[in-house]
Amino acid sequence: MTEKSTFVGAVDTGEWEPFEAGEIKTLRAVPDTPYLSGVWRVTPEQAPEPQDVHMHADETVYIVEGHVTVEVDGEVLELRAGSFAAFKKGSSTRWTVREPTLEFFVYS
Repeated sequence: MTEKSTFVGAVDTGEWEPFEAGEIKTLRAVPDTPYLSGVWRVTPEQAPEPQDVHMHADETVYIVEGHVTVEVDGEVLELRAGSFAAFKKGSSTRWTVREPTLEFFVYS
């Protein structure tokens, strides 16, 4: 089977999938690999407590809107609209949702 060469999505249409906190919309997933890209949306009500996340793949994020705090390796990152961050596979992180947030992510 030949993989598609173009992937297009829209945040305001289609179905969202439940996630550990909030929900995601997948843009592209490559079977049998960690490669996944899409958007995650979450509100403080959906994640009222900090979420401990162990990175099972490298992850790069771009915050489209909102605010999350991420603790990783003793560092505290305040990610707001316009922020980029990258996390290495194996990192242990703690995410706190401060405002309703929309994030574009790529697992690789």
